[in-house]
Amino acid sequence: MYEIQTDVVIVGGGPAGLSAAVAAKKEGAEKVLIIERDEKLGGILQQCIHPGFGLTYFHKELTGPEYAGHFKEEALALGAEVLLNSMVLEVIPEESAVICVNSEYGMTKVKAGSIVLAMGCRERTRAGIMIPGTRPAGVYTAGAAQRLVNRQNAVVGKNIVILGSGDIGMIMARRMTLEGAHVIAVVELMDFLAGLTRNKVQCLDDFGIPLKLSHTVTRIVGNERVEGVYIAQVDKDKKPIPETEEFIPCDTLLLSVGLIPENELSRGADVKISRITNGPEVNQYMQTSWDNVFACGNVVHVNDLVDNVTVESMNAGASAARYAMHKLPEANREVPSVTGENVRYLCPQRVKIGEENETVRLFFRVLHPELDVVIRVKSGDKVLSEKKAKRVNPGEMCHVEVKTAEITGDDVTVEVVK
Repeated sequence: MYEIQTDVVIVGGGPAGLSAAVAAKKEGAEKVLIIERDEKLGGILQQCIHPGFGLTYFHKELTGPEYAGHFKEEALALGAEVLLNSMVLEVIPEESAVICVNSEYGMTKVKAGSIVLAMGCRERTRAGIMIPGTRPAGVYTAGAAQRLVNRQNAVVGKNIVILGSGDIGMIMARRMTLEGAHVIAVVELMDFLAGLTRNKVQCLDDFGIPLKLSHTVTRIVGNERVEGVYIAQVDKDKKPIPETEEFIPCDTLLLSVGLIPENELSRGADVKISRITNGPEVNQYMQTSWDNVFACGNVVHVNDLVDNVTVESMNAGASAARYAMHKLPEANREVPSVTGENVRYLCPQRVKIGEENETVRLFFRVLHPELDVVIRVKSGDKVLSEKKAKRVNPGEMCHVEVKTAEITGDDVTVEVVK
């Protein structure tokens, strides 16, 4: 077996992996290796040709390829190495090694001082939500349709229904309209928007595309090709109301029904997985349950903005480099991050407290939309911080910051209250 020795090995060359590589090199890691299964770096951003990236990180509007290109150029300029067309088969924390395969070296073992997991996420498919009906052509995940249209110049359909108001679903509603297709409706199971409000305005409202909240697709009709779908309103238990069912003729159904962190490698390595996010549980260094394994980006939790992915991943890359150089701070104790009222999950799930007074950023999503709220951070009975927010929505990530020296209780709790 061919062997490679490096300081930091990064699994995945998308925006998370590239940001982590840049940070690891800047932190002082001599050898940083990115392993990517595709033939090019950039991950999902290669097919995201629409603008809207980089508004919070670069304070300017970029397309997906432009955003990824910035970090690709910087990583390579700093001396990061790359293995393309390489599939990682196994992560072995006990040996601090990764096993991959490619056509050039065959089976390859990469031994490293630390490992960064940056595999991203995948789309939930029709099988995952069990829509009844036949199995005709014309049913795509929104991401698969995006790749076909933007990278392979293929037309996926002319009359389209989209299930799910996630960001990629709304973006594809606009994209297909610009391609000359008729997007009949975007159908959303929940009674609130699943994606960013700005995408609803720019992708649906600006093009007159209807959004049907509290509705779902109940059946797909067609043999060789989709001929239409039945949709119905749902009750408070998310079950279809039969008398509201209606038939919509169409030739294509796009599914934007959620993303799943890509964690088969993590589970195989016995990394502790959060039951809420389906990603690794991490501390403020993005360190998993294995000290030498770090994780970042959508493999940890699904982010709404790539700018947030970059911030988290640069933290992971820098921390992985410090660990490899034996410079990561020691902790005196560790406390859990606890979800309070109207908070679905917190990331990181653990906070290490040492001699240094660190600023820890806690990302979270709320359970349901609310207006005029207070976001409160507590440790025990002590209130560490409070800030007002005009509105919160499950589709949009929130964050708070806390100083480790102020954490005197046995946990850190975040709550969102009226």
